[in-house]
Amino acid sequence: MKAPAFDYVKPASLPEALEFLQMPNSKVLAGGQSLIPSLNMRLSSPELLVDITGLPGLSEIKVLNGVVRIGALVTHAGIEKSPDIKKYIPLLAQAVPHIAHAAIRNRGTIGGSLALADPAAEYPACAVALDAVFLIEGKKGKRKVKAERFFKGLFETDLKAGEILTAAEFPMAGTSDRSVFLELTRRQGDYAIVGLAAHNGKIVFFGVGSVPFVLKGFSEKEKAKSFLDEHLNPSADLYHAAGTKRHLAGVLLERAWNTLTTSH
Repeated sequence: MKAPAFDYVKPASLPEALEFLQMPNSKVLAGGQSLIPSLNMRLSSPELLVDITGLPGLSEIKVLNGVVRIGALVTHAGIEKSPDIKKYIPLLAQAVPHIAHAAIRNRGTIGGSLALADPAAEYPACAVALDAVFLIEGKKGKRKVKAERFFKGLFETDLKAGEILTAAEFPMAGTSDRSVFLELTRRQGDYAIVGLAAHNGKIVFFGVGSVPFVLKGFSEKEKAKSFLDEHLNPSADLYHAAGTKRHLAGVLLERAWNTLTTSH
C-alpha cells in the first residue's frame, strides 16, 4: 500500500519549522519509524510533512546542573552508546536495548517516541518513573511539562497543534538510587506484553493501558501487590487477556521489588 499524497518541507531553523506547522493538517517528521508505516497503511494522511531532522541543537545530549538534557532528535542508538546516559540515567541505559532492533534504533528518536505516546513503548514509562520534564516550543513561546502530566490517553499528549517537543530533561541519578527495567515480549524486539520501569520507590507499568500506570508510596510489597491487583485494569490485546496481563504485571513487580530493596 502506498502513502497518500503530501507536500514535504525541510526547514533550516526551529522558527521556520514552527511557521510551517501553523499550516492545517501538517505533521512533524523526525526518525519516521512510526509515521512512515502509518502513512503507508493509510492510518495517517497529513497534507504537509515538516522534516525537522536538520534542525540545529536538537541532536545533543547535555549534562547540565543536576539534569541531563536529551535533544528530541537524539536517536535510540545515540542514547544506547552515550557514556553520560550510562553514568547519570542508568534506567534509560537499561531500557534502550529493548527497543525494537538495531536498524530502528539507528533511525528512531526519543522525541518521536515520546510525542507518539505509544502505550507499549519504553520511553514514556521511563520518563514518568524518573520525573522527567519535557521542553516544548511553539509560536506562542516555550513551556515545560512534567512527564506524568504529558501523557493524556492513547496516542494523546499535552502537545498542542503547531508545537514541537524539543528536549527532555532527566534528573541525574544519585549514588544510592536504584533503577530497574523489565519487560516481557513474545520475541526480542517486539512491543512489550507488559513492561515496568522503576526508580527508587516509583514503579511505572507500560503495555497495560492507554497511559503509563504509576505505583508509588508503598513500603511493603504485599500492599503494593494488593493495590496493583485492585486498581490495574489492563487492556486485552490480540494475544493476551486482561487477566494474563494483570498476572504478568504482578510477576514483574515481584522481580523489581527484590532488585530495588536488595542491599548493595
